[in-house]
Amino acid sequence: MTFEPYDIVVVGGGHAGAEASAAAVRLGCRVLLITQMLDTICQMSCNPAMGGVAKGQIVREVDALGGWSGIVTDRSALQFRMLNLSKGPAMWSPRAQCDRMLFSQNWRQVLENTPGLSLWQDEVISLIVEGNRVAGVHTRMGHTIPSRAVVLTSGTFLNGTIYIGEESWQGGRVGEAPAVGFSDQLRTLGFEVQRLKTGTPVRVDGRTIDFEKLQIQPGDEHPSKFSFADTMALAEQRPCYIANTNLRTHDILRTGFSRSPMFNGRIQGRGPRYCPSIEDKIDRFADKDHHQLFVEPEGWHSQSYYLNGFSSSLPLEVQLEALRSIEGFSGARIFKPGYAIEYDYFPPTQLSYTLETKGVENLYFAGQVNGTTGYEEAACQGLMAGVNAALKLQGKAPFVLSRSQAYIGVLIDDLVTKGVDEPYRMFTSRAEYRILLRQDNADQRLTPLGHAIGLADDSRMRRVEEKLQKAKVLRQLVEDTPVVPSEANGWLRERGSAELNQKVRLSNLLLRPELLLRELAEVAPAVAEAMSALPLEVVQEVETSIKYQRYIEKEQEVANRILKFEDIPLPAGCDYFQMEALSYEAREKLSRYRPVTIGQASRISGVSPADVSVLLMAFAR
Repeated sequence: MTFEPYDIVVVGGGHAGAEASAAAVRLGCRVLLITQMLDTICQMSCNPAMGGVAKGQIVREVDALGGWSGIVTDRSALQFRMLNLSKGPAMWSPRAQCDRMLFSQNWRQVLENTPGLSLWQDEVISLIVEGNRVAGVHTRMGHTIPSRAVVLTSGTFLNGTIYIGEESWQGGRVGEAPAVGFSDQLRTLGFEVQRLKTGTPVRVDGRTIDFEKLQIQPGDEHPSKFSFADTMALAEQRPCYIANTNLRTHDILRTGFSRSPMFNGRIQGRGPRYCPSIEDKIDRFADKDHHQLFVEPEGWHSQSYYLNGFSSSLPLEVQLEALRSIEGFSGARIFKPGYAIEYDYFPPTQLSYTLETKGVENLYFAGQVNGTTGYEEAACQGLMAGVNAALKLQGKAPFVLSRSQAYIGVLIDDLVTKGVDEPYRMFTSRAEYRILLRQDNADQRLTPLGHAIGLADDSRMRRVEEKLQKAKVLRQLVEDTPVVPSEANGWLRERGSAELNQKVRLSNLLLRPELLLRELAEVAPAVAEAMSALPLEVVQEVETSIKYQRYIEKEQEVANRILKFEDIPLPAGCDYFQMEALSYEAREKLSRYRPVTIGQASRISGVSPADVSVLLMAFAR
């Protein structure tokens, strides 16, 4: 078989590779996606869910830009929950439990039916590099495939090693071969290569779980969805459950510590701080008498359950004995053991904001190869890498999102500026502008940007425009509607809210944190009638924009003030060691990381505000 030249070759068929391929094709490129197994495209290797705190915001942003993760999630969902509803809307985060097999099938259907995208089952073993520019790939089957750009999204497969107790073997996932040799070539090209670790828990046979002894966790009564497109919300849902470890569970787990690859030094890579293994939890939090576990179904018609919170690399017999000590699991059987995997990654300070590598032109990295963890973080990187690879080949300006525009901008800025020393996952606390970057307004923030470059189609743009127009009309009605004391005070007393002394506008009452717009409509029939004909998302948009207007404006003012200095460029060849007014640490860090702008320099650890002032004095003109 002879391959014609491609514009872009995408290496790896996970969440990053799928979004990269679809995005690049949408922008007019001829793309080849190469993966070791076509049957496991976008496989949910770990938990069968999309979204969660901050991660849900990322999925909505990918969808708003024109990506596919939100649509595929809606088509594959088993349960939907909006997390953090007891907090302000900046913290609301959507999460969907998914049918993991259906999720993979739906993604493959998308990719196979995308004109201009080709799929090939093979393993890429090396790059073709001519001068300082990538020119294609070599594969395990002996093919040479020319391309103008390459996007590497190899996940945990680069020199992957799997650990269960004292046993270990090479693999990218259980039952799948690793990618060997690729890292060595990149090292010879000047790339820094390091190791990280992640893991997954046992999969339990649901027929052997006593669900009566577990706490049921149903989905939302009125489930929403991820995509802003015309997908269907769930009509029925499968429940999840909550279980708890106990002191006996912890004692059993401790019996395996001497054989744990984490504790005996066999695993050198650092694991995720915020999603630790169960043995790591009971070691670090020895004072805790229990840890919460989430029992999650893996499919509509599957008996496999994912035990979220019970990730482990202990010997299999220890895992099983500890599992059976948990209430509801005394007779449990498992389909697959928990395991740890250690793999190569490339510190992301070697990348530019477009995710193109600084060392080799037209080579892009996305996903876990950049030191991140999570399907959502991988998907957004894949989309951005695919977009920027396509735009560069077409001679167009790069597409870069700032920290005040998107969680995607926060993630990429964190990666390329600060680097990682443990698997990076997104949290709302990482974003300075959380009120601006809500999950509900991702379409307003990003769809116009995606539409402008040809990624989001016209129908998506029309939906945003219609939503904004409907919200504008409703907001004007809320602001114009009067509320008089005689009509409202009895209603307010029932809800423990202060009575009115004079006529006010309905929007003023809405500023009270204890009152919601759908409730206030009871004292404003015209508003109630208008709301009855509107989608829930429009009503929520109006409520949020009124309740949090002052906070939103203040945050936007801060963002605008910082942006004045954010994009001031730094010269590529600057010799920082000659700038004696800088601290020595700043000179070292600036010389090492070569920030592109003063804004990027300001977020490098070791560059102080005084150092930023020096840079402003030198380059702001």
